[in-house]
Amino acid sequence: MVDKKKRYFPNLNGIRAIAASLVVFHHLEQAKHALHIANIYDWPIIQHAGRLGVGLFFVLSGFLITYLLLEERGRFGNVDAKKFYLRRVFRIWPIYFLIVGLSFFVFPHFPIFDYPGIEEKLTVDLPERLTLLLLVLPNYAFVLYDLPYWCAQTWSIGVEEQFYYLWPWLIKYPKKRIPILILFLALTAGLLYLGLEMADPSAETRTSMITTFLGQFRIQTMALGGLCAWLVYNDKLKFLGFIFRKDVQIVAYTILLVLFFSGVHFFGFLEVYAFFFAFFVLNVSCNPKTIVHLGHPVMDHLGKISYGLYIYHVAVIVVIINLFEMYAPGWRDAGYQVVLYAVSYIASVAVATFSFNYIEKPLLAYKDRKFGR
Repeated sequence: MVDKKKRYFPNLNGIRAIAASLVVFHHLEQAKHALHIANIYDWPIIQHAGRLGVGLFFVLSGFLITYLLLEERGRFGNVDAKKFYLRRVFRIWPIYFLIVGLSFFVFPHFPIFDYPGIEEKLTVDLPERLTLLLLVLPNYAFVLYDLPYWCAQTWSIGVEEQFYYLWPWLIKYPKKRIPILILFLALTAGLLYLGLEMADPSAETRTSMITTFLGQFRIQTMALGGLCAWLVYNDKLKFLGFIFRKDVQIVAYTILLVLFFSGVHFFGFLEVYAFFFAFFVLNVSCNPKTIVHLGHPVMDHLGKISYGLYIYHVAVIVVIINLFEMYAPGWRDAGYQVVLYAVSYIASVAVATFSFNYIEKPLLAYKDRKFGR
């Protein structure tokens, strides 16, 4: 078992690398589809890849944040909410606001970033979009007004931020969890209601917006990751011993792979996958006898830059496709598809690496010195 005094779990970067790559592949096919390039976007496996990549991120985030909060409470008898939020701000906000700023004030002025339907999203309801984005409520902005494609992926950042608004208080005040949860849900619903009243959509569109919001608001997925952290922190050896068994791992991963590659969609789709992801996170990070190892240096690097990879890859994909259209028009054979995938992924990694080294890393070092990890 993991020593409670240690905050390091092996293989987490590998998990992040897998999650980010799933999202990249989804958006690459989505962009090809929108730009009328031969694509496989309609394949169920591609349709599911993006949402499952985000779901894996959510489970992992819930696991790691919960463990750190439990550890802090165990060591110091309390949770310092102020420091927690400052650590999150330094980690998340800088490149979040960077991609938002670029999407609204820089990219529109360069033809190389052209993408269908962008103009309307930069003119209609612009103050409302920007206000919600500046309040770090991109999931509300996405649902109520939609977003420019270059930063549309930030909706998940909003969901994570709202999880952070809730979670420290549940762990800080365990005896007040019910009223805290009720207050949080009431504020969430109230904000959505206010947004819908301001946007004033038709009845049919309103229903669709609510359905989309609830489909994206996966606090329960992050809570499942939190439950996994609680099991590890409290040494629930009987349960963990069972899921750490080699035969159980083989069966679980076989079912997961069959489900994923079959592309089957079913009721409770995301929640079922979340349980498999929770199983995966627990095993690769805490089980010394895990049958899946993600400690390769390439995976480690991709995991370190995964937040930037998630943030920047959409804009990079659009640029690469437009460059191909400018300098190799009409090239559409199998070689085009292979090169497009390779160049898009490598370029996205390069941009994310640059961002990590020169923007994120210095801020993270400052954060660690001032507020702890």
